[in-house]
Amino acid sequence: MRDRSDSARAMPGRNAETIAAISTPYGTGGIGIIRISGPEAFSVAEKIFRGRRKISETRSHSVVHGRIVDPADGQMVDEVLLVKMDAPGTFTGEDTIEINCHGGIVLLRRVLSLVLMYGARAACPGEFTKRAFINGRIDLAQAEAVIDLINSKTDEGSRAAAAQLQGKLSEKIRGARRKMIELIARIEAAIEYPEEDIEEITAEAVRNGIKEIREELRKTAQSFTRGRLLREGITAAIIGKPNAGKSSLLNALAGSSRAIVTDIPGTTRDIIEEYVNINGIPVRFLDTAGIRSTDDPVEAIGVEKARTAAAEAELVIIVLDAQTGITDEDIEVMKSSLSKKTIVMINKTDVAVDRMVEEMKEQIRAYGDDMPVVVASMVDGTGMDDLADKIEVLAAGGEISANNEVLLTNARHRQLIEDAILDLDSAESAYIGGMPLDLVTIDIRDAAEALGQITGESVSEDVVNEIFSRFCVGK
Repeated sequence: MRDRSDSARAMPGRNAETIAAISTPYGTGGIGIIRISGPEAFSVAEKIFRGRRKISETRSHSVVHGRIVDPADGQMVDEVLLVKMDAPGTFTGEDTIEINCHGGIVLLRRVLSLVLMYGARAACPGEFTKRAFINGRIDLAQAEAVIDLINSKTDEGSRAAAAQLQGKLSEKIRGARRKMIELIARIEAAIEYPEEDIEEITAEAVRNGIKEIREELRKTAQSFTRGRLLREGITAAIIGKPNAGKSSLLNALAGSSRAIVTDIPGTTRDIIEEYVNINGIPVRFLDTAGIRSTDDPVEAIGVEKARTAAAEAELVIIVLDAQTGITDEDIEVMKSSLSKKTIVMINKTDVAVDRMVEEMKEQIRAYGDDMPVVVASMVDGTGMDDLADKIEVLAAGGEISANNEVLLTNARHRQLIEDAILDLDSAESAYIGGMPLDLVTIDIRDAAEALGQITGESVSEDVVNEIFSRFCVGK
């Protein structure tokens, strides 16, 4: 394994190059940004920028108005604002230029082509953030938080990612790793200077230290379930017989007409999906075709897709029609969902009699006593808050808010923490088994190595490359 400085030394040629990319999303917008970073960033920009002041005469972290000009023919390409930032006080830790152009992909590509023509190289995915890591501006856990922050689907997910970007998780990991290294140092001191029963005293202190660190790591690992929900969310399939109100439910959840709603059964043929923030949890709702027997080959494909979606989803919402009561088709759907986390919604209660609704509740309890029931009407909007609360309880067991707690959101981090816990278990077993203390240190070192891979203090170049390959170009 290599530490972070080794990773930086492993690619001196690449890191010495000046890179550039479009750092705003493709498409038409008010502003588009070209980012340039590296030792030649200022000189590259100087060749194509014409302003009131030369870039070499511009103060760091200031904005200058000017034009981008093609040196080949002197024609103006765009009127821009250019931001100059001197190293090391930049995101990458290198000299950086950001050219704020008018938005529009054709224009941005033309400006980028000039930047590349006059000395920069096109950046690889995530290369700006990778350079921030290599240059010590952020650690590896903070770098991974950048992509989580970009991809966050709810405010709570954004807050969890922001906390990690601030280094709160890194502080916890580094603290645990530092304690491990201190334990190793005590053991080595006891071995080197064995007089006055120091080794016996040290052994007990080491065992207590292992227990303390392991408990801290377990608490952090236990937050992964909630953290993963904030980061990735869950998939919920909306199923039921035709014309029960499934598409109306999706539209009500999305706050827009995502699905076609008619009185004609079988309107929905394919799966329509929409992400919705439910009490801080990003939920991917799937509106499916009505489940029934049909001779229509196209509708039959839709029904099969609905069954597959329900089988693969983490949560199933069964929509029943309070006007018709529970039919054989409804019973079949409920029976097929007994092994899943399921919520039953009795819809159309605005036009149903109360007696029918109560009878349906009794029937539902007969088929799934623990199935939560929501009484709702998509016409007047009743039941939606109750549905959101029940989704939260089933998905997260209650409160999902990140608050000020450090939540573990990354599966790689969770696995490495669990590896470290197993190493500490082995170290304690070695101590209890009477093994010499110098052998106990082997497992403690392995645990420290695992935690170092989270922050990047001990990580291979291949792992670093794999992580940054998931980023978009320009970040």
